[in-house]
Amino acid sequence: MTKSYHVEEVYLNMEFAPDDNLYSDGEVEDRLLDIFKNGQDYNSILEESNEWALLYHLSEKRHNLLNWYEFEKKADILEIGAGCGAVTELFVKKEMNVTSIEYSHKRALINAYRNKNAKNLEIIVGDFNDIHLEKKYDYITLIGVFEYSGLISKGKYTTIDFLENIKNLLKPGGQLIIAIENKLGFKYWAGAVEDHLGKLFLSIEGYDRSKGIETYSKQELVTLLNRSGFVNTKFYYPVPDYKFCSQIFSDNYLPRIGQVNDIVTNYDSPRVSYFNAVKSINNIINSRYFDVFSNSFLIFSKLS
Repeated sequence: MTKSYHVEEVYLNMEFAPDDNLYSDGEVEDRLLDIFKNGQDYNSILEESNEWALLYHLSEKRHNLLNWYEFEKKADILEIGAGCGAVTELFVKKEMNVTSIEYSHKRALINAYRNKNAKNLEIIVGDFNDIHLEKKYDYITLIGVFEYSGLISKGKYTTIDFLENIKNLLKPGGQLIIAIENKLGFKYWAGAVEDHLGKLFLSIEGYDRSKGIETYSKQELVTLLNRSGFVNTKFYYPVPDYKFCSQIFSDNYLPRIGQVNDIVTNYDSPRVSYFNAVKSINNIINSRYFDVFSNSFLIFSKLS
């Protein structure tokens, strides 16, 4: 087992790192590690490249999802599934005490170099369900993670188990924050392939649960959260989705006709165009079903 160590100010905790921790997305992660190790200006890199993987990992637009939210300063936040640190970077800048968990050592290392001057960041390498945490948190985040809960711990835990483990780590009044695609998202009806498995209509027709990856409708998410004790839940609707949102609506302010135009973005895969998307989304808005067909959800949930 690799010993725990520092990357400048960031503590990389290897106490729970698995022996078989070899997972990597390959060449793109090597490039990202090189970019952050050498302090390259990644905004200029993005100006010269249209690669989806680089855009996803490097663009500051990833911050739009939560940059508006007034987190408590010096609050304790646990980020589960931190990846290469695009959102970790935002939490660090918000001056919170950040604990990030990431299964992949390579991705954790990229995150550490990305935020190397952050004294308020610890990155723990390992499987969330195998990690023993002594403290409790004001916020726990699952940004693009909840859909993989069936794969975490190699399927030893159910989705409800996963939420129960999270619940036990929240302080009284603490919040769980989830960002996830909607299985009934408008873009899927409009010809975009499912985000994770790359097939047309997959989430609409129903997932093969043996794959361990599954997104949910709004009502399914409410049911899962309620069963786990999260009964105070607020939904937000990022447009075009949670990855690179340019607008965020809520149940208190749903869009009006003409306010949503960019709704079928499919970043790295081809899509088939079946109908006029703008006219169709306006019809859905007029029929008051936007919350049902939003491409993504941003969810804030409390235990009481």
